[in-house]
Amino acid sequence: MIRVALPPHLRTLAGVPEEVRIEVVGTATQRSLLDGLEARYPVLRGTIRDHGTQRRRSYVRFFACREDCSHASPDAPLPASVANGDEPFVIIGALAGG
Repeated sequence: MIRVALPPHLRTLAGVPEEVRIEVVGTATQRSLLDGLEARYPVLRGTIRDHGTQRRRSYVRFFACREDCSHASPDAPLPASVANGDEPFVIIGALAGG
């Protein structure tokens, strides 16, 4: 099970605690993890990735093992410590403004 830490606005929307666990069959990648997350919590569809292109939304960032992996290939394997549940995959909603 992969641990996923969600930002407050997505936790509120989905009605979940700060961290959820998602099971991924096969290789754990950003794509397979987000597919599993959206399948388990359909209300999150379109909030993290665009419905049509499946690309990460501009103001959403991904971190694995404290490293920004927002621009990594969605099909690149996640680090082993994230895939085996030792470290969370962190989704952060960035803020903009002045």
